[in-house]
Amino acid sequence: ANGDRVNRPRVKSAVNEGLIERGEYDHFMLKEIHEQPESLARSILPYIDQATQTLNLGDVADTMFAKADRAVAIACGTAYYAAHTAKYWFEQKAKLAFETDIASEFRYREPVLPQTGPAMFVSQSGETADTLAALRYCRQNGTPAVAVVNVPESSIAREAAAIVPTYAGPEIGVASTKAFTAQLSVLAVLALNAAKARGHLLPGDEVMAVKSLMALPRKVTEALEAQDDIREIAKTLAPCRDVLFLGRGRYYPLALEGALKLKEVSYIHAEGYAAGELKHGPIALIEKDLPVVVIAPKDELFEKTISNVEEIRARGARVILISDAAGIKAA
Repeated sequence: ANGDRVNRPRVKSAVNEGLIERGEYDHFMLKEIHEQPESLARSILPYIDQATQTLNLGDVADTMFAKADRAVAIACGTAYYAAHTAKYWFEQKAKLAFETDIASEFRYREPVLPQTGPAMFVSQSGETADTLAALRYCRQNGTPAVAVVNVPESSIAREAAAIVPTYAGPEIGVASTKAFTAQLSVLAVLALNAAKARGHLLPGDEVMAVKSLMALPRKVTEALEAQDDIREIAKTLAPCRDVLFLGRGRYYPLALEGALKLKEVSYIHAEGYAAGELKHGPIALIEKDLPVVVIAPKDELFEKTISNVEEIRARGARVILISDAAGIKAA
C-alpha cells in the first residue's frame, strides 16, 4: 500500500546500438517484427532456472497472488490486449478471478478493487498517462501494484510495489510488435508463478511449462519463415476497405490486436470479434469476398470456431485462417 518494493529482478540489459539501427530492413517495424525471437528470449530467461527447468520469479507470486481474492490488469491499446489474453491464463492456470480494464475508463469511474489481490499495470514505455493515473488511484486505496513495463526507470515502474520487466529493447516503430509479444511472455510467466504459489501447478507440469516457454523463440523464428506467403496474402488485402478478425477464447484478444494493427499501419477499417458472437449481429456484415481473418489453432475450441468459418464461407466471404499444422490439416 505504501509503494515499497517487493521484488525487482535485475538483469543486465542486452540492448546494444544495433537495436536502434534499421540495418538491412526497409523500415523499423519490419526489423522489430524479426527481432521477436531475441526479445522473447531476453524477456523469458531472467524468470526461469535453466538448470532445474523451473520458474524463478522471486517472491512476487507468493506476496501478490498466493492469498489473492482476485486481480485486475489495467492498460491501454496493445498492452490492454496483452492483459486481456493473460486473463485466460490466470483464470485457467492459477484459478484466480481476473479482470481487465482500459486505463482511460478505469480512472474515470469508481472501481471496486480487490481486497487482497494486486492490480497489474502493463505498459511498454511505463509513462502512459492514463495507466499511471490508474496506478495512483490503486495506491491511494491500498491496492498493491505490479508493473509489467519495458523501461525499469519509468514512472509506472518507480511507483509500483513490484516490477516484472520485459526486455524487448527499444521499439522505434510506432505500431507495437516485439513489445506486445514480450508482454505476453512475461504475463505468461506471472500466470504460471501465480498458479504455483496457489498450489495449482504440479512440479511435472512446471517443467513442461518451462520447456514450452523456452521453445517460444524457436517457434516464432519458424513462423517468421512464412513471410513470403504472408506478403502475398497482404497484397490481396491492400485494396480492401473492410476486414474482420475472429478468435475464440484466448485468441479473441489476439483478433482485437490484429484488427488494431491493420488499422494502425494500413488505414484499412478492421474489426475484431469473439467468434461465438458472430451470429449476434456481426454476421450481417459478411458479404461476398469480404476478407475474414480467423485465428484458430487446433485446440479444444477449434471445432466451434470452424463451424463459424463454415457460416462465413457460405456467405461467400474469403477466409484467411491462421492456425498450426494440425489446424490447417483439419480445416
